[in-house]
Amino acid sequence: LSFVVGPVIYKGIYHLFYQYHPSKPTWGDGLVWGHSTSTDLINWTQQPIALSPSETYDFKGIWSGSITILPGNKPAILYTSINNQKYQVQSLAFPKDLNDPYLKEWFKVPQNPVIVATSNDTNIDPFEFRDPSTAWQLPDGKWRIVVGTQQGNNNGSAALYTSEDFTNWINVGHPLYSTKGTGMWECPDFFPVYVGESLGADTSIIGDNVKHVLKVSLIPSHCEHYTIGRYDIGNDIYIPDQGSNETEFGLRCDYGNYYASKSFFDGSTNRRITFGWVSESSTQEEAIARGWSGLQGIPRTIVLDKFGKQLVQWPIMEIERLRHSQVDFPSQIIRGGSLIEIFGITNSQADVEISFEIPDLKNAEELDPTWTNPQKLCSNKGASVEGRLGPFGLLTLASTGLEEYTAVFFRIFKAQDKYVVLMCNDLSRSSLNPTTDKPSYGTFVDVDPVKEELSLRTLIDHSIVESFVAEGKSCMTARVYPTQAVNGNAKLYVFNYGTEDVKLTKMSAWSMKAAQMNLPTNELGQ
Repeated sequence: LSFVVGPVIYKGIYHLFYQYHPSKPTWGDGLVWGHSTSTDLINWTQQPIALSPSETYDFKGIWSGSITILPGNKPAILYTSINNQKYQVQSLAFPKDLNDPYLKEWFKVPQNPVIVATSNDTNIDPFEFRDPSTAWQLPDGKWRIVVGTQQGNNNGSAALYTSEDFTNWINVGHPLYSTKGTGMWECPDFFPVYVGESLGADTSIIGDNVKHVLKVSLIPSHCEHYTIGRYDIGNDIYIPDQGSNETEFGLRCDYGNYYASKSFFDGSTNRRITFGWVSESSTQEEAIARGWSGLQGIPRTIVLDKFGKQLVQWPIMEIERLRHSQVDFPSQIIRGGSLIEIFGITNSQADVEISFEIPDLKNAEELDPTWTNPQKLCSNKGASVEGRLGPFGLLTLASTGLEEYTAVFFRIFKAQDKYVVLMCNDLSRSSLNPTTDKPSYGTFVDVDPVKEELSLRTLIDHSIVESFVAEGKSCMTARVYPTQAVNGNAKLYVFNYGTEDVKLTKMSAWSMKAAQMNLPTNELGQ
């Protein structure tokens, strides 16, 4: 299971299409589009493979793409295919039966490939030209998509194409947006967000109360960056807000192991929902031995924060249906050097919400002006490194003797004119398996500890830990493989390894039931 390529809702059924190799758990020629359906975005039924290589233009595999719902409630797939010259071209498919709510069968149009990069297409590299976005339509009636590519010397670009009939596509002669030195842009996602409203927006919405988001997946860093800005429809260009950029200092969808996300608009609930790929942190040999590789994180809603400067992501509300056996902690002071075990829930599969206040900030450690890279800072100051205000937070998937744990925690520093909150995910002791990758992740969180509590929600599911900070302003996903802290042997702790006290203002934790995968159709009412 690799990139999500086409999440969509059709006739009341949610569909998840994804890159998949039917014969091995590793990358290679012969990729197809797998397909599953759901009525609640949590429990899923596997459907037949939607698209497989069968023609000269997709001989080497079916790669990423998107689904757009055309007028008349007609779904259309635009996807990247690899031809027998190994060029990346864009192809089109439609459902064979529009009355089938499960969209089990698709056909490829005879005009394929419908988009081919040529020497006239603003110097697009045909070997780096993929992942067409969901289409949007402006008042001129034309459909528009962007395709990820790079131009010239390592310049990332969202190539812009228009069509009047969704089959014949024209390069407009300039990208929607591009940035020098960022490399190939994979999986571009371009969508509107409402200003001042916690609602999702349909992809074609424009207006004075709307901003736009351009999300790209950057290969060199294996990170997802997004910018927020204005869509100039007169000139068909995207203009990011001042300070919004795709560099290492820009905004990221997730500061951990999360890539190639894809969003869609759920018109039945007025939500924009995104899925993201969580890859393995183990070796290819271990993946082959398991027989599978890769998974999707919890679906998230996306809205614009109240200041219009960043996205807020939060697990979809349906995930709360899996909660049971709630445990609540009273407000209390967590003394420096404390470790408090949480009892009463299944710690290997849990949902934890916790908030902290800082009674006294004056003893915060000074922030060295050279500490500009939060991930490096988290690596140098892991969960076992004593500070003043921090580290404090959660030790998840912990073994009895703390030989293994995955730490999610805060540190607070004093800068020249403000306090800086660092959020870390320390995987250095997440597994005793010597071949497992155990990085540290980190980000500076946009929150003022003088005026605001530090909130953290962490979803734990055996080998994945997803954390949402400051009500979703920052997200961090960890892929871990404990050898001792598994199933009933996993423990959960609240900890404060700083010298200063912190106040736990509230905490609730739940055991989580397992979502149902690969159910027969009739068990989901399908």
